Amino acid sequence: MGQGAIFRIAGLGKSFGPNEVLRGVTLELRAGEVTVLMGANGAGKSTLVKIVSGVYRAQRGEMFLGEAPFAPASPAEAMRAGVVTVHQNINDGVVAALDVATNLVLDRLSGGGRGIFFNPRRIRREAREVARRMGLGIDLMADVTGLSLADRQMVAIARAMAHEPKVMILDEPTSSLSSSEADRLFALVERLRERGVAILYISHRMSDIRRIADRIVSLRDGRIVGVFEEKPLDYEGAVNAMLGQNLGAGGIESREATAPVFTADGLRIAEGARPFSLSLGIGEVVAITGLVGVGKTRLAETLFGVHPPLAGAMRIDGRPYAPSSPAAAIRRGVFLVAKDRARTGIVPDFNIYENISLPFLPHFSHLGVASRRAERAAARARIADLKIVCRSERDDLATLSGGNQQKVTVARWLSQPSRMLILDEPFQGVDIAARHDIAAKLRESAGQRATLLFLTELDEALETADRILVMSEHTIVGEHRNRNLDMDRLLADVAGRGLQGAA
Repeated sequence: MGQGAIFRIAGLGKSFGPNEVLRGVTLELRAGEVTVLMGANGAGKSTLVKIVSGVYRAQRGEMFLGEAPFAPASPAEAMRAGVVTVHQNINDGVVAALDVATNLVLDRLSGGGRGIFFNPRRIRREAREVARRMGLGIDLMADVTGLSLADRQMVAIARAMAHEPKVMILDEPTSSLSSSEADRLFALVERLRERGVAILYISHRMSDIRRIADRIVSLRDGRIVGVFEEKPLDYEGAVNAMLGQNLGAGGIESREATAPVFTADGLRIAEGARPFSLSLGIGEVVAITGLVGVGKTRLAETLFGVHPPLAGAMRIDGRPYAPSSPAAAIRRGVFLVAKDRARTGIVPDFNIYENISLPFLPHFSHLGVASRRAERAAARARIADLKIVCRSERDDLATLSGGNQQKVTVARWLSQPSRMLILDEPFQGVDIAARHDIAAKLRESAGQRATLLFLTELDEALETADRILVMSEHTIVGEHRNRNLDMDRLLADVAGRGLQGAA
């Protein structure tokens, strides 16, 4: 084992039927070092993490923790040995039916040696200590099911970090966090680094990688294809190795709308917020960006009929638009790709074509009988459009990677014509190549509708949108054409200075 390495993977292999997912992966994790693992959807990242964390067993190769062989039969066994994982799917790290306090100490309660009695006072005391050490500012008595996505993520991370691990695996940990919550996470990671914990950090956010990586490992088609550890780190080289090609900076040619589709005047979506106006046109892709918590999801849901606006008037194609429900919005041609894919975007028990056709069954039915042939044909077209990696449209959604599940969610709302397509964080948990595929399809298909994206990451807005609007405190504070962009002014708006200047 190399100097400083406390965890080693040697020649790891795993297949599912004829599909060879991992092909001899060899990797060392070193004490006090953050190794960033990059890989496109389907590269084998999730399978590797599940083997290390005891969910799957490898068919070839071996692992070592220190000098001892490591082959956990379950996640609990891996955790007891000191290998702790925070999975990309937040619901794997929390139990929604329990409160925050119980979630934080759940592994201690199930670890044995505590007696048979459930002691709420002891649970609250131990949970307060975990929350204090982790800097978790959440009501410990709150039910997890009522927490925001970001708060559930923080609970999952705090629960994992409470184990004082030797090896910590973080799978897309900042995908649902605000900048301040991410800062807390990075502070915790820094403390773990100082204690000599080996950290495997899986992310596609270049801002995360630049901030935290000691080295970068690129995974492609189940193999390690690049290790980058010379300073300064070669970020572009790592991305190109991950993709097997030079994706390039790309850039877009900003387009003008051909005609207005949606207008809003005097719109107010929260108490005390400043009213604003909004206009979206045919053929353009507009991104609304801003920090987590500024009202992006609230606006998306208002436009989709989940919440009525507190004030203002909306129109589509010149006609009043005041949807009383999402179903009413869909009838007017307004579709939403929701932010929380796991809770609202997919039906895990359905296959791909059933997920795509679900909101539009009348389009595939005659006299109340659905045409499976038509559903499958529509799904096959979208699979080709978005380069969804699967065997066929009959595959269960649970068999797909997270990025390919997200592509199915987008494919659903691209399968029928719309007047306005709204996408709330469509690139969350999606790798760079998949992001490129989704963005390219959105732009290619934008000619007959208005397209509105809600994005926290500025890089995603710059790579996708013709216009960029900035939200702060539940109102629009800036507008920028994505052509000869003044980045200083854009960043000032994101920081909320545009709102202060207008006060």
